Amino acid sequence: MPAERRPGLDHGHYEWSPISARAQRQLPGGARLAVSVLVVLEYLEWRPPEGAITNRRLPGGFGPLPFPDYVKHTHREYGHRVGVFRLLDLLERRGIPPTVAIDALTIERYPWLARHVHERGCELVGHGISLSRMISSRMSEAEEQAYIAESLDAVAGVTGGRPEGWFGIEYNESERTPALLAEAGVRYVCDWVNDEQPYPMHVPNGELWSVPLLLTADDAHAMGTRRVPIDRYCRLLVESAEVMADDGGRHLFIALRPWLSGQPFRARELDRALAAIMAIDGVIAIRPAELL
Repeated sequence: MPAERRPGLDHGHYEWSPISARAQRQLPGGARLAVSVLVVLEYLEWRPPEGAITNRRLPGGFGPLPFPDYVKHTHREYGHRVGVFRLLDLLERRGIPPTVAIDALTIERYPWLARHVHERGCELVGHGISLSRMISSRMSEAEEQAYIAESLDAVAGVTGGRPEGWFGIEYNESERTPALLAEAGVRYVCDWVNDEQPYPMHVPNGELWSVPLLLTADDAHAMGTRRVPIDRYCRLLVESAEVMADDGGRHLFIALRPWLSGQPFRARELDRALAAIMAIDGVIAIRPAELL
């Protein structure tokens, strides 16, 4: 839908809803705060297809280097070879059920890894085709439909059923994406970072919920882009949880990338932070789908 200049929002994807005007949201078991973690597995291609849209400022490696940038590619591959297992073990130790956003090329190139995360009981959500190919409004509707279908079918090939959730590459969408996701059977999307509670989105067919990630709790945004040190990032997570638990009825949704947070010097700090969060009175760990 095109941008519209009018009172309120410039689009019609959802209603503006101030949290102070809502009834207190009831969480399972009367909890004060629900915590979820999204582990992001994404494939960075050597040479994306002609016309593919890629974030040119991706963190990792030493910054932009001439092709082939082995440092950036192998830095990120570390997550698929080492970091993801450290993160999954850490989350299991803290009683937090992981949700894994996995793209189609990770599933194709790392089939053992895709089966492994599924067999460990992780919920898998759609995450596009690769980190090098983002949804954009340059796509036709048919191209975007095919892109979404390819991503969801890849996950279904691992789990036996299409995923309920979606996390766009670099949070990116076109103006059609919510409607096309709902049409494809997706129940929730994590791309809209504007709230601490799920909310319904307007779609012509089906039903779609936004389950917002907390952008400042996204490790790539905080540590990769803003260069927040690991100790400050972990304090940020704990302080966010403490305030949100005091507010009540909130959802702290954290995004972690194995190539970044799965590094050994970060994992110990992260483990301590998650232990502190789970020790807060009234905190529960939950999968996003359980909030709908």
